[in-house]
Amino acid sequence: MNKTELVAAMADQAGLSKKDAEKALKAFTDVVAEELKKDGKVQLVGFGTFEVSKRAAREGRNPQTGATMAIAASKAPKFKAGKALKDMINA
Repeated sequence: MNKTELVAAMADQAGLSKKDAEKALKAFTDVVAEELKKDGKVQLVGFGTFEVSKRAAREGRNPQTGATMAIAASKAPKFKAGKALKDMINA
């Protein structure tokens, strides 16, 4: 499912116009992104948690030359599914 299909499904299920559903989706993604940018987390009970995962600096290898190289520390967004979502998928 791509963004257009998601917006259409949200509009249909919530009884909104596609324009309103797209605004709601954009607002949701913007709020989640801003919170993660501040190293916060967004917890939706029954659905899951969006949080920031910190990756330590490490040493890697260039696969073409075999030379070692330093990989800098970084942060990555992470989603952890909630129990209700897992149970729904596995039912």
